[in-house]
Amino acid sequence: MSTRLSLFNHPLLLGFEQFERTLDRISKAGEGYPPYNIEQRGEQGFRITLAVAGFGREDLSVQVEDNQLVIRGKQGDEPGRVFLHRGIAARQFQRSFVLADGIEVAGASLDNGLLNVDLVRPFSETKIRKIDITEGDAPPPKFKTIDAA
Repeated sequence: MSTRLSLFNHPLLLGFEQFERTLDRISKAGEGYPPYNIEQRGEQGFRITLAVAGFGREDLSVQVEDNQLVIRGKQGDEPGRVFLHRGIAARQFQRSFVLADGIEVAGASLDNGLLNVDLVRPFSETKIRKIDITEGDAPPPKFKTIDAA
């Protein structure tokens, strides 16, 4: 039986189990296709650029699923084409990036075989919330979810 040391197994780090699962998932995703760059663009912006030569806009999808940016590419074979040599494979891919809370996808563009996905982190204000102290062993309060719509 092996004992695994957890980075988040500390009594002061409550509720970080999701981060640990995310780190496990990231460490197991080792495929390097397509290659990509991540660059800082201004104080609150980022750009992820993927090299997707041969893919058209209709072959690519960019989605946000929970806290992940998921980019997929799938090329279809064109019927009627006969290759004497096929050195450029029509392959598919899925590349995922975990987004920190507050990061939003501003847009995506395809330019000369490069897919650019722009991300922004809106400025956030410090939030302070006072917690009332009750007498005795009262049960925890029930939280109501408020629709922001």
